[in-house]
Amino acid sequence: MASLDKKYFQRLIESSPDIIIAVDKSGTVNYYNDGARTSLGYSSEEIIGEGCTRIYKSIDEARRVMKAMRESADKCQIASFETAFRNKAGELIPVMITGSLIHDDEGKEIGSIGFARDIRRMRHAQQLATAGEIAVSLAHEINNPLESITNNLELLSQSLETHLSESEKVVENERLDSIRTSLERVQAIVRRLDEMTRKGEYETRDYLAGKRMADLAPRDDAKVHTRPRDAPHTDQSPLAGMSVLVLDDDTAVVNSMADLLRAEKCIVHCATRPSAAFGILRNVRLDAIISDVVMPEMDGYDFYLKVKEDMPKLPVILMTAYYYDKDHILKRSRLRGLEGALFKKPVNPGKLRAMLSQLRQKAATEKAETKALAIAAKPAAAEPAPKTIPPS
Repeated sequence: MASLDKKYFQRLIESSPDIIIAVDKSGTVNYYNDGARTSLGYSSEEIIGEGCTRIYKSIDEARRVMKAMRESADKCQIASFETAFRNKAGELIPVMITGSLIHDDEGKEIGSIGFARDIRRMRHAQQLATAGEIAVSLAHEINNPLESITNNLELLSQSLETHLSESEKVVENERLDSIRTSLERVQAIVRRLDEMTRKGEYETRDYLAGKRMADLAPRDDAKVHTRPRDAPHTDQSPLAGMSVLVLDDDTAVVNSMADLLRAEKCIVHCATRPSAAFGILRNVRLDAIISDVVMPEMDGYDFYLKVKEDMPKLPVILMTAYYYDKDHILKRSRLRGLEGALFKKPVNPGKLRAMLSQLRQKAATEKAETKALAIAAKPAAAEPAPKTIPPS
């Protein structure tokens, strides 16, 4: 195989997109490639013959890099060493250097060469990944308190219906609507953050002179709308007497949802851990379970499977504070027969009532059908034989 000539290697290095710079022992630049010109903005004429401190942020930083090469255990080489170069515009560019000292035939140090890569894109990607993790946690941590606020707001609304005159209701309902609008705006902002981080891009707007901030305002196509108020509460609740278990590791969510269901005349049992929930299951007759997805001990999917194993006919509803099913818990549970899922806490109280009402109606229908089948399968009683009168 024919060997490649030196000119080929020279052209290869010259056209590399990486920043390649060589200096002599005194630190004077004697090689500067196309990648360096593109990234740093200096022409070869402006840099070659100049000291390397022209491109380092300080003389101390240049010495730090050279010291790392000389003290390296890997034959005077460094790999993926982070530093920063200053471009022609005066901006500091974070770079990662792989370089080594250069020696003559007698082993004397005559200079060094470094291959540097602009890592701004890589850092930006890392920052977005971190922001994405923060956004997921933020949604969960904010939406759980919002669930408690929404539930208590619904209870307050029901209480006002029975304690105020019609004119007073108008004023107080306007205030409640204002609170609901503010709650929904908070939700919209969290959704916006989640969307931006998952897409890997975000918009900014002016904050102060020379400063920018992420633009988390909801887009025009996602304006906040106040949801209609639920119908006035009555004592004739379709859920009266329904036995429901509420499971969530957030105590405020459990308590507020329990109060909301008790206002519907439900019999409510509460648990903050799956193990406690199973203790209730073994000792109490239940009509339905409302469970969180992300919990200690086990997630919602494992909890759902365990319930189905022990009590196949007991309906389970899963709810989550996250904006998407990142671990496919709800999807997998649906494939195994999950009765209902409530995305994006805070849960709409009206939707929850409707879902429980449907489950109750379904259970009543199934019970009636089972009873009818049992009656149909029961053999008809034989008719008594006619009495005969013996001859006198």
